[in-house]
Amino acid sequence: MKVFFHQTPCLPTDSDVIVERNKMTIQDELAQAKYALENAYLGFDNVTDPDLIDCYIYELNAVMKRYKYLLEQAAEMELLPEEKHAEAYRALSLYS
Repeated sequence: MKVFFHQTPCLPTDSDVIVERNKMTIQDELAQAKYALENAYLGFDNVTDPDLIDCYIYELNAVMKRYKYLLEQAAEMELLPEEKHAEAYRALSLYS
C-alpha cells in the first residue's frame, strides 16, 4: 500500500516577514509549551497506573526541556523582559 502526501509550499514574499514571523513563532511556541506543561502536570496528578505514571514523567521531562530551550532562545532574541532572563536560565524541575 502506498501513501502519498502532497503539501503546497507557503512562503512569504517579503524577507522581513520571515524575521517577524520567527519572533512570533517562538512566543507562540512558548505559549503552547506552557499549555502542554500544564496539561502534563494535570495528567500526572490524575493517573494511578504505573505505566501511565512513567509516561507522564517522560512527557513532563520532554516538555520541560522544550520550554527551557524556548525560554533561552527568547532571551537571546531579546523577546523576554529583562526581569524574566533569570527564569530562562534557571533549572526546571518537577517540583518547582
